[in-house]
Amino acid sequence: MINPQSRVWIYQANQELNNDVLQEISAILNQFTTSWTAHNQALKAFFEIKYKRFIVLVVDETQAGASGCSIDKSVHLMKELEQKYNISLLDRFNIAYREGDTVKSTDRAGFEKLLEQGVVNASTIVFNNMVSTYQDYQSNWETAAAKSWHNNVFAL
Repeated sequence: MINPQSRVWIYQANQELNNDVLQEISAILNQFTTSWTAHNQALKAFFEIKYKRFIVLVVDETQAGASGCSIDKSVHLMKELEQKYNISLLDRFNIAYREGDTVKSTDRAGFEKLLEQGVVNASTIVFNNMVSTYQDYQSNWETAAAKSWHNNVFAL
């Protein structure tokens, strides 16, 4: 069972990734999470890839806590993936939302335009990549825009 207080970092690709890229990224992430350390202590870590777009890194800190240096290692890996696959993973204003069963994304200006057009609204399901624990990820990651940080940034 996964500790609900495990730390979570979510990196969102600016596009849906194809199966070949997903397979390669999964292999890279598997190698990374199984060898990820903090101050020479192995981290109890794993990853998930959701909707062919989101990379979720999880660390159960009951064994060893993630440190600044270990977090930097993960950010460095994301930058390498960005370069290798010509994608963006670190743009926090790349906003993902659901349109029916489809996950779409746009930049901040695009999201504002969608709001003005009525395509998205306060009840639109968005992805709150700011969640920080596994429990929060499970219960509040996919949520109505009105219940997310989006409500503080946009006029919903």
